[in-house]
Amino acid sequence: MTEIRSLMPPGRRRLLTAQPPGGEDLSAYLATGGYPPAPDPCRLLDRVASRGLRGRGGAGFPTADKLRAVRDAPLPAVVVANGEEGEPGSAKDRWLLRSRPHLVLDGLRHAASVTGAERGYVYLSDAASADSVRRALAERPPDTPVEVVVAEHTYVAGEETAVVRRIDGGPALPTAKPPRPFERGVGGAPTMVANVETLARLALLAAGPGTAAAADSYLVTLSGGRTEPVLVEVPRGTTLRTLADAHTSDGATAVLMGGLFGGLYGDGWQDLRLDHDELAAAGTALGCGAIRFLFPQDCPVGAAADAAGFLAAQSTRQCGVCVSGTQALAGALAALANGTASAQDSDNLLRWSAGLPGRGACGLLDAAARTAGTLLRHFPHLVRSHLGAPCQDCAAAPPDGGNRLTVAVP
Repeated sequence: MTEIRSLMPPGRRRLLTAQPPGGEDLSAYLATGGYPPAPDPCRLLDRVASRGLRGRGGAGFPTADKLRAVRDAPLPAVVVANGEEGEPGSAKDRWLLRSRPHLVLDGLRHAASVTGAERGYVYLSDAASADSVRRALAERPPDTPVEVVVAEHTYVAGEETAVVRRIDGGPALPTAKPPRPFERGVGGAPTMVANVETLARLALLAAGPGTAAAADSYLVTLSGGRTEPVLVEVPRGTTLRTLADAHTSDGATAVLMGGLFGGLYGDGWQDLRLDHDELAAAGTALGCGAIRFLFPQDCPVGAAADAAGFLAAQSTRQCGVCVSGTQALAGALAALANGTASAQDSDNLLRWSAGLPGRGACGLLDAAARTAGTLLRHFPHLVRSHLGAPCQDCAAAPPDGGNRLTVAVP
């Protein structure tokens, strides 16, 4: 079972707090200062910009830029709390929706205030989360009408154009861009699609200047090895060495970063710090904040094969290049893991990892290509040793790679 821990300094407002069974109700949220009078929208936008709040769903896009783009569009806006957690190694969004729904709805309220939105949505696939949000809406009906929209759970269902498409009554599948939702989203209106952790942090920022540090911390899901997964809240700049200690992951030799978005990282992983720009400079990414530790018995080649296999199975089969690309990547990595790959397979992986990113309608193909590319960059000796020779560790791993990547909600 996934555990909860916090590494936040004393006195800092936290998202992770002990919650009674069934989550935080309205009276409990009000007792902690919830739903205060909304600050002036321009002042709140300035505060969000000055604190550098970034999205917590994957790409880390500046939240103030999203708010401003939707606010300045000519039509009445729509705001969406995106709680569809497609990354198998992440549990934070479902925990927030199940345990602190009022905090997320409070953040959605402030997003509506800043953008001038006339309606809002909470978008998710988890049944327990949907029940929790509906109870919260019944306890305190919002000023701006909010509807709960349930999607089928898939890896790409939380991609922002898939969110818009599903809310508009279609399938939860990505569409070509442009236009992006902030230009033309739900019902043709400019739409802000924000991750639920982003909105929870917006609610804390709106509560007053004393909570400005809310933008400088992260919810991170840690997994791997024989230790139970951990959902932890940490300040920005925390090293992966500190996170490994929090997960009691002594002996970890590598990491799979950002869910399946940041790729593999080998030597030097302990000194990586949780900061979007620093991680990008190091060739990886925080993504949704899911980090999987690998141990001596966890062959990185096998981990890459697990990740690519999962992604290939999750392809929506809309883009030919994604279908063929993810299947080719997964096939070559599986061949490496079982010792049947040739030098040509290795050359193909290098070529595909460089040429495929950016060619699909969403980030699924990019994630698969980055998985292969980071394996080649960080573990070239392991790739060479797998050519034509079976790996003991890969052979010993159970044939359920996708399940190995999945964590439960605390």
